[in-house]
Amino acid sequence: MESYCWPPKLEQYCTLDTSSGMQNSSSTASFSPNGSSVSLPNQSYLMGRRHSPDDTCGSPVSDSCVTDNEQDLSHMIRQLETAMLGTDSENFDIHSITGSGRSTGVSIESERWKYMMEMIARGDLRELLCACAKAIENKDMYMTDCLMTQLRQMVSVSGEPKQRLGAYMLEGLVARLASSGSSIYKALRCKEPASAELLSYMHILYEICPYFKFGYMSANGAIAEAMKDESRIHIIDFQIAQGSQWLTLIHALAARPGGPPSIRITGIDDSTSSYARGGGLEIVGQRLSKLAESCKVPFEFHAAAISGTEVQLEDLGIQPGEAIAVNFAMMLHHMPDESVGTQNHRDRLLRLAKGLSPKVVTLVEQEANTNTAPFVPRFLETMNHYLAVFESIDVSLPRDHKERINVEQHCLAREIVNIIACEGPERVERHELLGKWRSRFIMAGFKPHPLSSVVNSTIKTLLQSYCDKYTLEDRDGVLYLGWMNRAIVASCAWRC
Repeated sequence: MESYCWPPKLEQYCTLDTSSGMQNSSSTASFSPNGSSVSLPNQSYLMGRRHSPDDTCGSPVSDSCVTDNEQDLSHMIRQLETAMLGTDSENFDIHSITGSGRSTGVSIESERWKYMMEMIARGDLRELLCACAKAIENKDMYMTDCLMTQLRQMVSVSGEPKQRLGAYMLEGLVARLASSGSSIYKALRCKEPASAELLSYMHILYEICPYFKFGYMSANGAIAEAMKDESRIHIIDFQIAQGSQWLTLIHALAARPGGPPSIRITGIDDSTSSYARGGGLEIVGQRLSKLAESCKVPFEFHAAAISGTEVQLEDLGIQPGEAIAVNFAMMLHHMPDESVGTQNHRDRLLRLAKGLSPKVVTLVEQEANTNTAPFVPRFLETMNHYLAVFESIDVSLPRDHKERINVEQHCLAREIVNIIACEGPERVERHELLGKWRSRFIMAGFKPHPLSSVVNSTIKTLLQSYCDKYTLEDRDGVLYLGWMNRAIVASCAWRC
């Protein structure tokens, strides 16, 4: 199956549900579901019980899972009073010093304490997560410690969608504090699923949610329409993964009136897909060639076993007389741009594609702004975007399904951690909204190629087999697939 894992290009496959640890400089981050603490330089943070598929915080988990009873809350208030106002806080009268120069500092601390305790008492998981992110941004370690202790009791990888997402977002915050986000994303040595297992998780995600099918079907529809009168077609796929996108297109072109065209596909690789399929691109070539032969379609596969950042014109195997289609399906957001460094591969690849004079270029991307947004807005955007994804998984896969946790951990969690924990070149998950992609394509010299009503109708038919909370919107020739009116994936086409 396709490499449907949302965080592609991983050298390692890490589940946060593991007993392994990771040493990073003077910091040690333990990511064990049964571990108990996270130690940071010069500060120890007791994180409470860890989440695991069988542990939902030691008691029924809900948004009010903050304290066991009012006595616990009173005890916590007393502890915070002592920490903030000193051991004599019982006899402390804040009004007695309102006229002194000490009043301002104490009043501020008192207000912070009151604000935090009111927030904890409300037990709003979303509010607490955002407050924790703000505390980290402000380097407020006391507030961060208190909030993380509470959050550990509220999140669960086997709970409601917001609790499950909260578990991975909290891991991202812990990793950011420990400055270990990159290490977790790239080099943490932990239990990896076998390649066949990872492929199975990707396949489950592909089947239970229509996001990837939507992207592939809409892109294929645009390519088929642009190539309807061509006899020699060359498709350049910048992340071919398992090659599954092209199975339906080969079938469709085989049935074309007047006979099928000859098809060449150039497939560019990525490390996640290579691991999942358990071998090189020759596996993809053999699979597609076998199908084309059964459909009596002249076919040739050209493998380019390099990453997108390495692709040059000579790697694409261009031949005279071909009608070229370029496919960017959920891969451009991994390319660094001008905000990361001098190597702006995101725009470089678009200029490279423009130089090929293609008949059509297809773009499929997640509709989220996690590229240049500052940390706290990026954290909030990640929460909103992925909550919709987790909710959509929830209606398709029961919470007690044995594979659901594996699907979310191996196909979603690592991306979430990377967005939250990493900065600079180490943050490789950099989504942009369609408006920004439009600016990039126009700057590269492309013009919009609106998706047709036929493509729109095909996607509507696809969605009939899924939950009615999925939405489809056509704005200016761009298709947006959403969950409860929040756009999740955008698909569009471009021409020279």
